[in-house]
Amino acid sequence: MSTPYCVIGNPIAHSKSPDIHAYFAAQTGQDLVYERCLAPLDGFGATVRQLIADGYGGASVTVPFKLEAAALADRLTERGAAAGAVNTLLFGPDGIVGDNTDGAGLVGDIVRNAGLAIAGKRVLVLGAGGAVRGAILPLLAEGPAALVIANRTRATADALVAHFSAQAAGQAISSCEYSDIAGSFDIVINGTSASLSAALPPVPASAFAPGTLAYDMMYGSKPTVFMDFAASHGATVRDGLGMLVEQAAEAFSLWRGVRPATGEILARLRAAL
Repeated sequence: MSTPYCVIGNPIAHSKSPDIHAYFAAQTGQDLVYERCLAPLDGFGATVRQLIADGYGGASVTVPFKLEAAALADRLTERGAAAGAVNTLLFGPDGIVGDNTDGAGLVGDIVRNAGLAIAGKRVLVLGAGGAVRGAILPLLAEGPAALVIANRTRATADALVAHFSAQAAGQAISSCEYSDIAGSFDIVINGTSASLSAALPPVPASAFAPGTLAYDMMYGSKPTVFMDFAASHGATVRDGLGMLVEQAAEAFSLWRGVRPATGEILARLRAAL
């Protein structure tokens, strides 16, 4: 009998996760089904408990339930605890394990799919919200020469640096306001929600140089305003579709113990945008 999994969100009809996981299952020969699950805004916990009762092996979690998922879990992985938010739940005999695979997906897309090592690079991250919080630990694990978190509100970025200082192990992690961004970077990551409203975060053109990778966590059928701005100043640009696929592969490997290849499904999704 197939083990069921799902993605929980509200709204959820737009989710590409069922297509991605169906491809992974076929590729790896895993017997599972993966569905969309619309949870009431005030009923996330009840939805998860029902899934467990129905024999589900785990679930992906998307907007707006990632913070609730972290609170609901009986145990958090190091990544989940560091992020303070959970996008992957594993249901087992020891209860609910909560993990965050978003940052691993970001790093995997940059390193594997874009072919750019993060080790020894100067990395600028724009924003200090939940998406960025989930990315910091995996980025630090790659050994960048410097990791700078820029945000409109300096105190929020300062708090992130303080939170991750123990994991930085002597690495140069710092924070600043947008107006204080100095010099150019090897990698610039837009972790703000500005692209959802076709806005540009106030990043100076001087942050980009020929060879800079400008990465937007958002994705769509056309380049974002951030990507267009970065490209006009010499950067190579990439959106977050690969991050979506790579974080799903990370979750799949947690559930099933096998890591699928991502290249073909990423190409399929790109062509379908």
